Amino acid sequence: MKKILVTTDFSDKSKAGLLFAIQLATQNKYKLTFFYTHHIPTPASWNFVRIEEYQKEQITITLAKLKSFVEKIYAGLHILAINIKYVVQISVLPEAVIREYAEKNKFDFICISTRGAGKLERILGTNTGNLINHSAIPVIAVPYKYKPTAITSVLYASDLAHFKKEIIKVVAFAKPLKATIELLHLKSVMENSDNLKAVETAVKKIAAYPVNFNFTSRNPNESLIKDVETAIKKMKPSMMIMFTEQNRGWFEKIFLSSKSAEYSFNAKVPLLVFNKS
Repeated sequence: MKKILVTTDFSDKSKAGLLFAIQLATQNKYKLTFFYTHHIPTPASWNFVRIEEYQKEQITITLAKLKSFVEKIYAGLHILAINIKYVVQISVLPEAVIREYAEKNKFDFICISTRGAGKLERILGTNTGNLINHSAIPVIAVPYKYKPTAITSVLYASDLAHFKKEIIKVVAFAKPLKATIELLHLKSVMENSDNLKAVETAVKKIAAYPVNFNFTSRNPNESLIKDVETAIKKMKPSMMIMFTEQNRGWFEKIFLSSKSAEYSFNAKVPLLVFNKS
């Protein structure tokens, strides 16, 4: 059974990630682990034993709070809470401990709500953006305004550089959900139509699952992300899948943020991001 690590900070905006993960689990067999991490400050005068005892007490209290928080969401959806687990960890670096826990326990996905970010936050990073840019585990970023609905269609946005490997992962995710797949490629004026036809033929052979193709010309007056958002408005998918390149230099990560992470800040539909490498 595949596993999803679902993060929360108990805020109303963080509920979106939980709602999406629960919806996903109703359509396929996923085991959900609800995860909360926080920093517990203690007086400098305390010794190690006292700090450890205090932290254990706080973890017990927080676990009860997490359980209550999640159970209320399940009750509101009239869904029975099964195959779930609760985990609370102490850390001053939430994004790092989420990645570490997910990788150590071999989760298939990390699910997190995204609430948008201003320009400064984009440069300094957010938990969602950092997870997308650094996690070896695929990340599902869910917009905070998300409302539970059946996942019936998947928009796979691709530059076609590694489509043979990528389409296998897209089909593996969409097929158990019985969701349709639309491959979106924003083509330049220089691209050869024969090459795109060859891609179509190759995908049909590899996927062994219906895939619709949408080769749309780039708008030279708009950014790539704007073109993607325009396509989403037109096609209205249940969610989108993208692949991000993580092995870039520090300068590129700061000033030329990955298209997947950039989209996550203003997501209109849930976004699943796989690491290309």
